[in-house]
Amino acid sequence: MDSTDVKNIPLFDEIKIQTKVILPILNALRAELGKEKADTLICNALRPHVRDVYHQIGERKSGTPHEKWEQVWDEVRPRIGENVERDFIKNDSNGREYNVKRCRFAEYFKELNEPELGTILMCDFDYYIAEIGDPIVELTRTQTIMEGADHCDFCYRFNKG
Repeated sequence: MDSTDVKNIPLFDEIKIQTKVILPILNALRAELGKEKADTLICNALRPHVRDVYHQIGERKSGTPHEKWEQVWDEVRPRIGENVERDFIKNDSNGREYNVKRCRFAEYFKELNEPELGTILMCDFDYYIAEIGDPIVELTRTQTIMEGADHCDFCYRFNKG
């Protein structure tokens, strides 16, 4: 499947497919190595991969770091669809702040009792996309639904470069 095909798949469906492949491997590793070692191994394998996926999207974009960041979100947001509900607090030239009040991704991974895997596959990519906008875009997030909070708090600051 090339990147054009992937753009047409809802992200929720893609994540479910990935999880169906990863979980049996993770469970076998846990049985063999123990939970801590297996989780560390999977984490160390997946995080750089997920980061590379989003950075490759950013490399295809042109413009300033902030423009690239916006373009990556313009590509990713439709794939997220209505699986994430957010309330904007601020959205102007200095930054974007919002709270995610519902996340189907978190619900899915909680049902599987695998929020750590959900964090790796979903929550962490917010920071990888912010890296595309570096040094203009800076993300601060102190909590996520995936980690048990009642909402995710996003605070993007746009530094004047």
